Order: sequence, then C-alpha cells, then structure tokens
Amino acid sequence: MSKSSETAGLLQHQAFVFLWFARLFATIGYQALAVVIGWSIYAITGSAFDLGYVGLLQFIPAVVLTLLIGHVADRYDRRVIVRLAQSVYALCAIVMTVAMLTGWLSRELLFVLVFAIGCARAFELPTNQSLVAATVPVKLMPRAVAAWTTANQTAVICGPALGGFIYAFEPRAVSAMCALFFAAAIICVSLMRVTRHTPSREPPTLRSALAGFDFVRSRSRLLGVISLDLFVVLLGGATALLPIFAKDILAAGPIGLGLLRSAPAIGALLTALVLSRFPVERHIGRKMFISVAVFGAATVVFALSSSLPLSIGALAVLGAADAVSVVIRFTLVQVETPDEMRGRVAAINYLFVGSSNTLGEFESGVLAGWFGAVPSVLIGGGGSLIVAGLWMMLFPDLRHLDRFQPVESRKEQNAAKA
Repeated sequence: MSKSSETAGLLQHQAFVFLWFARLFATIGYQALAVVIGWSIYAITGSAFDLGYVGLLQFIPAVVLTLLIGHVADRYDRRVIVRLAQSVYALCAIVMTVAMLTGWLSRELLFVLVFAIGCARAFELPTNQSLVAATVPVKLMPRAVAAWTTANQTAVICGPALGGFIYAFEPRAVSAMCALFFAAAIICVSLMRVTRHTPSREPPTLRSALAGFDFVRSRSRLLGVISLDLFVVLLGGATALLPIFAKDILAAGPIGLGLLRSAPAIGALLTALVLSRFPVERHIGRKMFISVAVFGAATVVFALSSSLPLSIGALAVLGAADAVSVVIRFTLVQVETPDEMRGRVAAINYLFVGSSNTLGEFESGVLAGWFGAVPSVLIGGGGSLIVAGLWMMLFPDLRHLDRFQPVESRKEQNAAKA
C-alpha cells in the first residue's frame, strides 16, 4: 500500500468498509436465527441437554475441518470462500422458514440446520478474519480490529433483540428476515476489491496443512493467547443456558431472552468504540489478563442474580471485559503472523477460540443437566478466574508484553542487526 494509504483513516479504505458491513449483516442474521433456534428447541424438548447439543453440533465441524479450512483459505480467493459460507446460512434460514410455515419444524431438523450452519461458520469466520489484514495497512490494524469488533457487537445487540421482538409477534418472519441479511452480506463481500494474497504453491499435503500448528507452537505468545481464550471461553460460556435463565429464573420470556443475548454486546460495543478511537498501545499483556479476570467475576455475578436488570448489567460488564481481551488477542494474532500463513493460523485460532464457544455451550448444557443452570455458570466463572491466574505464571512473556510489533518489523530489525 502507498504511504498516503497507510495514513488514511479507516473509512477511506473502501474494502474494509464493505467487509465491515458484510460482518454486520451476516452476524445480525446469525444471532437472530440463533434466538429462534434456541427458543424453538427448548420449547419442543424442554431439555438443557438439547441446548448443549446445539453447541456440540457446531463444535464438531470446527474440529474435523480445521486442517482443510486453513489450507483452502491460503490457496484460494478468500472472498469466494466467505460468500459460499454465507450462502449456506441463507439456505438454512429459507429451509427453516418453509418448515415453520408447513408445520414440519422438529428437533431433528433443527439439529441438521445447526450442523450445516456450523460447517459454514467453520469456513467463514477464520477466512473472514484473514481478510481484515488485506484491507488496511499494519499501522491501522489495532483500530481496524476495534472497528471490526464494533460491527460484530452491534450485530450481537441488534440481532437477538430484533429476533426476540419479532418472534414474540410472528416467529416465521424471523428466519425470513435472516435470509435477507445474509443476502446483503454476500453483496458486500462481492463488492470488495483487495490486493489478492499470493496463493501458497505448496501441494495439499498433510505437512503443509499442519504447518499452522507448527507455527503457533513455535511462538509462545500465540500459543499462550490462543490457549488462554480456549479455556476461559470453554469454562465461562453461559450463552446456551440463557433460554433457561430467561424462562425459569428471570421469567422474562422471548423478549427477555433477546435482551440477555444482547447485553454482553452492549458493553462490548461501547468498549470497542472507545478502543477504535483510543487503541490499546502499552502494557498489552497486563491489560489482557485484567480483562479476563473481570470476565470471570462478571460471570459469577450473573449466575447469582435473580433480577433481570442486574443480570443484564453483569452481562454488559462481561462483554466490555471480553472486548478488550478480543481486540488485544485478535491484533496480536494478525501482527504476529505472515500473510502466507494467516489462513492456517486463523483456522487454528477458530478451532481453539471460536469453537470453544460452542463446546462451552455443550459443557454448560451438560453441567446444567446434572447440577442445574446456576451451579453450571458459577463453576464456569470461577474456572475462568483460575485459568487467568495460571496462564499469567505459565506465559510470563505474554504477561510482560508491552507493545504490538508486526512480524515484518522484527524481520527488518534482525536484518539490520545482521
């Protein structure tokens, strides 16, 4: 990119703007559809275990497809991959609309749709993340990540709230609306013009597919930050149990469920807006661990709350803390990884980070089935605090990290010294 391009604001990078709106539309559709699926499954079965299975069905594709996802993202046009995945989302929304109109909606069909969405999401999210670095220069990466987070969190606020509100009046309209949002996302991705990354010339061998694991393992910062999020989200995720809290504990109904799902994003959005203007630049490691500790404490407060306003407030604080951690982690992964490895590293990051959300939902559902919803969330929040303390000791280099330093800059410095 030219020097003038490097100093331009985010809004002057048209490809990033299209990518931002694509993420906004796709996430609104996904989150609204998640409200309908979660409420429908619990209404049909009344089972916490079935809510947990929703997470498991989305986790399985991430595990099975990780090596393929990373290799595909580094060898083919990433925009095409994203569009295909979003097309699967749209198709699932259409199928669900037809099933609700015809009365064919069942537990089994919902599980099939969840699995299909999980497969598409396993390709879409890591590939989408790899595209961010192609739309802005390295100097703008922390601000771009924060802005990217605002798109995601705005959608997480609007999607569940909109889905819950519309569901209360006409359930069948929600999935139809989601299909339109997915179509809008596909159009935005199609309008993107980016500098195409040079595809890897490696043959599709097991060794080249495993190169991402070798890369992450050889860099303690990446290993530490990815594994930290794996265990914290695995233990701290209570999203799958929100239908139980909304219906049985808080008596808030589907509208309350939408508000609860939106609450973490409210805190995250406000925080991300601040970070997009004032990015985290110093004492990065220490601030990340503090935010993880706040995340765990807020999860405990939510578990103990029997008041809807307090529950919403606790989830908002949880989301704000998570936003700080997400921006730091995402930026670190981007700047520490060369472009030719971003697809494979992003796939590994999704396996350990993104899929931990869905596996955490399964874990929460199982614990809730055994011990109840409140003890399940309490165990998760306390576990998050313990993991944060352990990782501070296991990865001192990450704890003492002060600034982001792109891998290209380190190469130039080493060359100069040589």
